[in-house]
Amino acid sequence: MKSAFSDTWRVFCAIELPESVRNTVLKHIARLQEAVPDAKASWSRDANLHLTLKFLGEIPRTAVADVSAAASRTVAELAAFPVRLEQTGFFPKQGQPRVLWIGINDSSGQLNELDGRLEEEVAKEGFEKDPRPFHPHLTIARLRQPRHARTLAAAHRQLEFEPQEVAVSELLVIRSELSGEGSKYSVVSRHALSLESKL
Repeated sequence: MKSAFSDTWRVFCAIELPESVRNTVLKHIARLQEAVPDAKASWSRDANLHLTLKFLGEIPRTAVADVSAAASRTVAELAAFPVRLEQTGFFPKQGQPRVLWIGINDSSGQLNELDGRLEEEVAKEGFEKDPRPFHPHLTIARLRQPRHARTLAAAHRQLEFEPQEVAVSELLVIRSELSGEGSKYSVVSRHALSLESKL
């Protein structure tokens, strides 16, 4: 594990999910594990459950403040807004499933706007824009072996996931530290969407 004084930090920007929503997701994961116990998968833990908007990877520690500044500019004059976690699916759509996800309904388009603004502001600090279209989702599992993968993906699609509403009110800059026990996350900075909203 790298110390706090490492030359580079692994950093990303994300939306935090409330405990009640994380608990609902964890219950869905437990039902899948019970339904297909022999499937080999890396399951998301409570600490992993956040909506990632921008993954920057390993960046110079001296550049972390620049990312926080970009996040602060991103949320300027934006109001909090709701999104809904609903529907289930997997990637890729063809072939062996490798990732299970829960979809994000951004009916207002405000999450897409937030992501677009973040990409623009981070690019001003010298980081590359993500060329891929923005498709928000919450990853709940990465399948390690083909065996039982299709069965697990089918169970994921068939089990009902109760839709969950999330108020997007903060953008977080988070540090991820990798270790043999999994990733450890620490919040570097929080940036509130402080314009008055109707939430």
